[in-house]
Amino acid sequence: MATDYVQEFYNYLRFELNLSLNTIKSYIFDVNLFMNFLAKENIEINDVDKNIIRNFMNERLEHTTYRGNLESERSLSRRISSLKKFFKFLHTKGFVSNNPFLGISLPKKRNKNPDVLYESQIQKLLELNLERTDKLASRDQALLELMYCSGLRCSEVVNLSITQIDFPQRTIIVKGKGNKERVVPFSETCKSYLLDYAKNLRRELEKEAGERSQYFFLNSKGKPLSTRGLEYIMETIIKKTGLSLGFNLHPHALRHSFATSLLENGADLRIIQELLGHSSINTTQIYTHVSKENLKNQYNEFFPKSTKDKSKIDDN
Repeated sequence: MATDYVQEFYNYLRFELNLSLNTIKSYIFDVNLFMNFLAKENIEINDVDKNIIRNFMNERLEHTTYRGNLESERSLSRRISSLKKFFKFLHTKGFVSNNPFLGISLPKKRNKNPDVLYESQIQKLLELNLERTDKLASRDQALLELMYCSGLRCSEVVNLSITQIDFPQRTIIVKGKGNKERVVPFSETCKSYLLDYAKNLRRELEKEAGERSQYFFLNSKGKPLSTRGLEYIMETIIKKTGLSLGFNLHPHALRHSFATSLLENGADLRIIQELLGHSSINTTQIYTHVSKENLKNQYNEFFPKSTKDKSKIDDN
């Protein structure tokens, strides 16, 4: 019966709300986490109450992710939002007698700026990756170049097809959240690495797989990348280059670095919003805080210590 509810919810999201497949996938993943929790605790869906929901929330906050970190308040907030929508659907359809998620507050999020690479770190990363001699180095260089100079989301990168890329114009028609399209340019340098990968390693990977693919970026077996696969590639790049960033390199760090670099070099916030595909300018505003934080970090790292110490003495 529980699986029937999930299928009904899937059909509702897909055919009535017409949400993108990536969005639906996130909803269903969160719902299945909760359904598995209920099954483990031997709880029927009609018996769910606020105490059970709080137990689920506490368990999730103590859960260790594949990165070795505890699940964040942000991730849990997304899961609770998904479950609120799920139970509202169930209650509206008469599948459950009440909606226990009414009045459940989302966990408070810590104000944490996103991980961002300085321009010097980006250049070092690209230079070190060029020194690699393993088979997949050219693909990874194309990935790094594109993600840094375009700010594409992880899902947008793995779903990128050959037909979306206009090499002569150096632009990509990106299919973002809600199936909204936007045009994103990329640099001449990026173009050269994309073409090198496309004409050489990519053809080799297709040949080894024995089939043609519509997807631009392929894994080592010639199959389309997954989001987890792309995250793994970023982790592998750091290991192979030996670069220390102070945090784990992940796809979103390159997207954040793209936006911050644009802002620090004078780009208008509205332009950055358009390039990132943000529906609200409020989402883009976070990069103004990141930029200020970078400014302070750069100051502390590069300003002569003797001068800084003297300024403290003068202030006293």
